[in-house]
Amino acid sequence: MSVKPSGRVIVRLPNWLGDTVMAVPALQALRGGWPDASVLLAGPWAGVLAGQGLGDTLVSYPRAWRGRLATADAGRAFRGELALLLPNSFEAALTARYWGARRRVGFAVGGRSLLLTDRVAPPARLHQVDAYARLVEHLGLAVATRTPSLGPLPADGEARTRARALLDGAAAPAGGPRVGIHLGADYGPAKRWPVRRVIEGCRALEAAGLSPVLLGTPREVAVADVIAGATGAPSLAGRDEPALLPALLVELDVIVAGDTGVAHLAAALGTPVVALFGPTDPALTAPRGPASVLTHPVLCAPCFYRTCPIEHPCLDRITADEVTKSVIGGLGGRGGAGGAIGGLGGRPEPPDFK
Repeated sequence: MSVKPSGRVIVRLPNWLGDTVMAVPALQALRGGWPDASVLLAGPWAGVLAGQGLGDTLVSYPRAWRGRLATADAGRAFRGELALLLPNSFEAALTARYWGARRRVGFAVGGRSLLLTDRVAPPARLHQVDAYARLVEHLGLAVATRTPSLGPLPADGEARTRARALLDGAAAPAGGPRVGIHLGADYGPAKRWPVRRVIEGCRALEAAGLSPVLLGTPREVAVADVIAGATGAPSLAGRDEPALLPALLVELDVIVAGDTGVAHLAAALGTPVVALFGPTDPALTAPRGPASVLTHPVLCAPCFYRTCPIEHPCLDRITADEVTKSVIGGLGGRGGAGGAIGGLGGRPEPPDFK
């Protein structure tokens, strides 16, 4: 049986920005394959999907338990018939049960199998994009693309105008393409390019006629001040708030970042990315699209440690010259990057939610 136009689907989005972006091809397949379904997207980073046509209702679902309890009723009131669970947590499955979804689809991990109606075998060593695709393929939907792509923000829109004003107000040196260097990583310090390398990188970029701009959350303000004091590079750390982040990434010419959500979001928006990988595995989480990955092979990587217990050789040995060459290479392909969300493939009849 096919889904009626009133069919309701809840998608529990991942908790992390990068994972939310990597879920976009799966969400496109869901929307394209079941065009008559009403879709609610719930997750901490649901807001970055606003205006993309991937969900009818977006619910910001905080990471903190107290915030989740306060917003869980929004999902229950939606009366979803099917819940697609992208996180592997027990909490996600329990919440879907509370939401009243009769069909609950997710990977059978973490002791939550009894809470699922559709227990999908967890994949072994798949890229995260492909893992999410497997969940929607379980529903009989075709995933037409494996490269996350988000529609461009209007150049004359408020967000882009504010982002340009923020960049201009930072007094970035004129005349050279602006290269954002993102200093943060929620995962832990092991994903961050060491400060001395960032300082060398800013100097190398300036020597090549480029204009580095430091980015980061309020947690990175102190380290950004150290780098800015040593190099003169302007800092937007603490001022590139989440609501403005997509517009800011579009306004920059290239982004240098670790294995972070910012790298995935920038690539999905069409901004070239130079992604620095150390403790994590690019085969599993490298950004797809206009992105290049730099690594330095060492015996201990990937270790997946949040804090390096030794000298951090995997990232410390990625040099400023390597990064600068990759940035220049990214600038060379800038003209062809970006674009709206790609077309969707075939649209199979969706299964009965009951």
